[in-house]
Amino acid sequence: MALKVRKNRMPQPMCPISQCMSVLGGAWTPNLIWYLSAGPRRFSELRIDIPAVSAKVLTQRLKELESHGVITRRVMPTSPPSVEYELTTLGHEFRPVIEAIVSVGHRLKATRVEEAA
Repeated sequence: MALKVRKNRMPQPMCPISQCMSVLGGAWTPNLIWYLSAGPRRFSELRIDIPAVSAKVLTQRLKELESHGVITRRVMPTSPPSVEYELTTLGHEFRPVIEAIVSVGHRLKATRVEEAA
């Protein structure tokens, strides 16, 4: 006898997890939020913070985060002009999530070191 499929009791129009993951799901996005949580950073500083990311991908992720209202982009009145990125209030709300991921990452790293020993 087949099991009866149960109805999901959570509202379905737009799952909050899907909405959140649509922002966090991009490659390098959590890293960007992590580094910007310490304060404003220029593009070149973010390239140093995350050396494995290409300039093209970094630019794409920054534009996506700006379009989602997670970061602000400010052109500095310097010669040559430089651009500074900063988390918005919404962006700062991701901080506990990213900190939790970092915490688990530290524990996973420690577990792997212990297993290797």
